[in-house]
This record gives sequence, C-alpha cells and structure tokens, in this order.
Amino acid sequence: MKPTVAIVGRPNVGKSTLINRISGRRVAIVDDMPGVTRDRLYADCEWCGKAFTLIDTGGIDDGADDISRSVKRQAFDAVGACDAVIFVTDAKQGVMPFDREIAETLRRSNKPVVLAVNKADAAAKEAFYEFYALGIGEPISVSAEHGWGVGDMLDAVCSEFSSCEEEQNKPLSIAVVGKPNVGKSSIVNRLCGYERSIVSDVAGTTRDAIDTPITVDGEDYLLIDTAGMRRKRDVEDKSIERYSVLRAIAAIKRADAVLIVIDATNGVTEQDEKIAGLVHESGKPSVIVLNKWDAVEKDGHTLDEMTLELKERFAFMSYFTSISVSAASGTRITKLPQAAKKSFDNASRRISTGLLNELIAQATAATEPPSHKGRRLKIYYASQPAVCPPLFVFKVNDEKLVHFSYERYLENSIRRAFDYSGTPIRLKFIGKGEQ
Repeated sequence: MKPTVAIVGRPNVGKSTLINRISGRRVAIVDDMPGVTRDRLYADCEWCGKAFTLIDTGGIDDGADDISRSVKRQAFDAVGACDAVIFVTDAKQGVMPFDREIAETLRRSNKPVVLAVNKADAAAKEAFYEFYALGIGEPISVSAEHGWGVGDMLDAVCSEFSSCEEEQNKPLSIAVVGKPNVGKSSIVNRLCGYERSIVSDVAGTTRDAIDTPITVDGEDYLLIDTAGMRRKRDVEDKSIERYSVLRAIAAIKRADAVLIVIDATNGVTEQDEKIAGLVHESGKPSVIVLNKWDAVEKDGHTLDEMTLELKERFAFMSYFTSISVSAASGTRITKLPQAAKKSFDNASRRISTGLLNELIAQATAATEPPSHKGRRLKIYYASQPAVCPPLFVFKVNDEKLVHFSYERYLENSIRRAFDYSGTPIRLKFIGKGEQ
C-alpha cells in the first residue's frame, strides 16, 4: 500500500490550495470563507518517483458546535491513520494560540511532522522565525498559491517513508448521490463501520466528493460520498454550492457505478428525477436506494406501490433496479455494494456478433421494420463495439428510416434476451456508405 500523508492546520491557512498544488488538479474546493473543507479528501500524488496518498482535512478550531467537533475528530483520526503529517500554518498571521494546541497534539501522536509555513513572502519574513517555538522541527516556508518552497517540503515529507508498492487491483468505485439529507453520508458511515463523513441535519454539510476504500464480504470497493444536489432556487451560498455540485457531477463521471439515494418517507420528487436523469445521461450503471425504509408506514402493498411510483417517475430509465434500506438500523445496507457490482457487471456484458445478429434477425422477423414513402428500413448487421455503457451499432440502408418506437423495440428485444438491468444501453444506426 502507498504511504499516506495528512495535511492539518487551522481554517484558511491554505491546506486545500496546497493539496491542489501538489496533486496538479482541483481536488479540494478553495474559497476565502473559512471552513469550506469539512470531510477528509484523498488524492494520489507522486514526487521524485515516490507515490503517496495525500489526505486533506477540515480546519481545526476551538468551535463548540457539532460540525466543528466532528471536523476536529476527523482531522485527528486522519493523523492517527497516516504515515506522516504536513502541519500547515499561516506566515501572515504568525503563531496563533490554536497552532500551539495542534502542535502539542501532533507531538503526542509520535508521527513524523513537516511544518509548512504557508503564504510566506517578504512582508511575512520576520514572523517566519516565530514558528521554531512550536517545537516540531525546522519550519519550511512555502507558498501554496505560487508553488514556492513546495518541492523542499515534499523532499522532507518523502524522506519520512520508504518507496511503496502500487495497488495491484483497482476496486470498483461507487458514487453515492442524491438530494441533501436523504442519508448519503449515513449510508457511507454504516458501510465503513465508523464516522467517515460528517452527518448533520443541516443541508449541505458534505461539500466535497469524498473517496473511501472499504471491503465488504471480501470484495474491495471505493465509495464516493458526494454533496447533496439542490434546486438552483434553493441554493443560498452560490459559489461553494456550485463547486460542490460540480464535484458531485465529476464523481458520477469517474465512478464505475452509482447509488441514487432517495428519502422513502418523502417519495420521489422532481429533484430525484433530475439527479437520476443526470446519471442516465452519463451512461452509468446504477441502483435506486430507498433509504429510511424503517420510518415508512407500511402495509402489505407498500413496496409494490413504491415500485409502481418509481416506474412512473423514472420511465426514462425503465431498466432501473431498486433496494429498500435503512442507514439508521443498518437494514440491507451491506447489500448495496453487491447490487452496484451486479449493475456494473451487466454494463460490462459483451454479446458476440453472431449471437447478436441472430437475435436481431428474429426480432425483425417478428416485427417488420418501418417504412416511409415506399422505402423500408433494412438492417444489414449489428455489432457491439463498446461496453460501460453497452453500445450496439446497426448498419442500415438509411438511418433516417429508423423510427424511435422501432429503436425502443430493438432495445427491449436485446434486454429480454440478456440481463442488462441496472444499466442504460445505447443504439446507433449508421446509413449505407457512412463509416
């Protein structure tokens, strides 16, 4: 396994800017408002041939509210699990009282600590020497924004651990998406077995897309907890919310499968439809997760009625599969990774050209292709050049003769013959003479 390096410090000292600088991409949201980062963020990085994983943590302060306490616990949990620590301070502010408390906690952890004095420029040069008083080694002046001194800091970090082995097998990555407060973070925490993501009744608590490796029944997975996606008119903090939604969308695109979480006590809403539509358009295999099922008043027909509602509201993704769970009690939670894997396996299914053409021949014999102005559609042959999502290409005499109803008929014929539940499939028609 690759060594891990935790980045800790007070709010707004530049931890997220630093992780973005080291990783070379925007892993964390950066904003002038303190406390934007709350949960741990992971980024795979490399320096001088040494690979490691950076862990960005929320700003540690002395706040007494539940979220501040949770952020502090998350940060120090990361310290306990990592191989080295980068302690980021602010040269412009100098040594603050809470810097001393963090330094004392890091000394007790017995972990190698590299002290990075960020925002170091000519105006802050005099304050630089104050940081020796923290007693955790020689400070290194850096500028996360401009990249100054970051190389020296990484040299010091990499000297604290030996070269590591690359991961052998890539785990299945599963994005957990949905509206705010439907229980996404609670599901992730239940699967992890500990509080990996901060859970609060306050909408928008999760702001980043948070990657967490887990193992369930001997199988490795990578869970991606995402920020809740609200309607635009409900958004108050436009800048941060916009970045959070962009992170969630990016998580959908890079995931192998998606769990679409719905609050079963509220039923299916318009925003649930939009989120599911986003997953569908991305071509990702998915599972509809009906969370808070324990809080639903039930009779003998409740599940059937909910399934019927899903069929009506999600008519555009009639292939969906669903599972009812309760993150609060843990009911059926451990079945979620396997359900996501089944949808992914279906999306990875490839049909041989011979078998596919035999199926299409039977379908066209049963229902003749449409005609227009005396010209009838002819399907010469079909093939499947891609998976995830499955793509079926039909060579025809004229693609303009393909009516959407016949396209749907061909798709349903393929689905009846092969299990493509939980995944969209794409059909493309190429006219004669086209490549």
